[in-house]
Amino acid sequence: MKKTGQPTINDVARLSQVSKKTVSRVINRSPLVIEETRQRVEEVIAELGYIPNPQARALALRRNFLIALIHDNPNGQMVLGVQQGLLEMLRGTEFELLLHPVDRGMPDMQEDIRNFLERQRPYGVMLLPPISENDALAALCASIGCRYVRMGSATLDVPEHMVASNDRDVVRGAIEYLIAAGHRRICMIAGPAGFRSAHERQLGYEDALTAAGIAIDRAWIAQGDYRFEGGKRAAERLLDLAPRPTAIFASNDEMAIGTMHIADQRGLEVPADLSIIGFDDTPIASHVWPSLTTVRWPIAAMARAAALKLIGDEEEAAKEAAFFSSTLIRRSSVAPPAT
Repeated sequence: MKKTGQPTINDVARLSQVSKKTVSRVINRSPLVIEETRQRVEEVIAELGYIPNPQARALALRRNFLIALIHDNPNGQMVLGVQQGLLEMLRGTEFELLLHPVDRGMPDMQEDIRNFLERQRPYGVMLLPPISENDALAALCASIGCRYVRMGSATLDVPEHMVASNDRDVVRGAIEYLIAAGHRRICMIAGPAGFRSAHERQLGYEDALTAAGIAIDRAWIAQGDYRFEGGKRAAERLLDLAPRPTAIFASNDEMAIGTMHIADQRGLEVPADLSIIGFDDTPIASHVWPSLTTVRWPIAAMARAAALKLIGDEEEAAKEAAFFSSTLIRRSSVAPPAT
């Protein structure tokens, strides 16, 4: 095949005997293209030496080939997990990832996000909790024609604009696991106020205790902030209770590790004296000793689906999964109570 001049997407489509839309899908690694067609288009692209021009397309569409990740989340491992999932799907495409941290406590947060979107003109936006729970931000994205996906611990939007997990159900299962092991004095370190994830996880905790006929003592619930130090402070308060708990569920792994730290300081052995369960299944969960029983939150899978919803067409976005199941990972930090 002979190269003549600068090859265009029209040349690729003509020689591949497919539409320009199909070529675009191949370039963007859409899962909707059958393998035989993908190989044929990729062979033509290689032979022609065709290089997609994101600047030209951006000028035509009045939008940059940027996917913006907007967040205000104290859980650094969670944000990194989302980045990993997004980058896996964007690698090899025309799209790049742009990060924009915000402060949800600032009165001008929404105006800051509006200015960012109007200045950068991203192709799409992924909103992380807790700001993803703000309906006004979703409406803002829609009003300026910016595609968006909201990540959450419960239903937040229509499927093409959402990826969500089953936090309430999986936490209920985690507490039921402790109850089945013989625990009755089960405390909880909750997430920060204003986070839907914190609310859903606490509901799961309460569901399990109620179903087992265990009275919910509000003194058993300590406020946390999804940080290691916050977990330590909450664990100090809970372990001061008399009688002290035989098990603690922490709403994320960092706070669970903080709890393990305080237990060790007090001469308590995990799990012989205190069983602990976390949430997230971050790498540290399997690296500490005893290894941490925790809930595996499918953050990367949710982010990959969100990326495909953002860079695919409307038909592709509607077909991508919106709900993802978390699972309890049983390791070494749970045992029957000593008393």
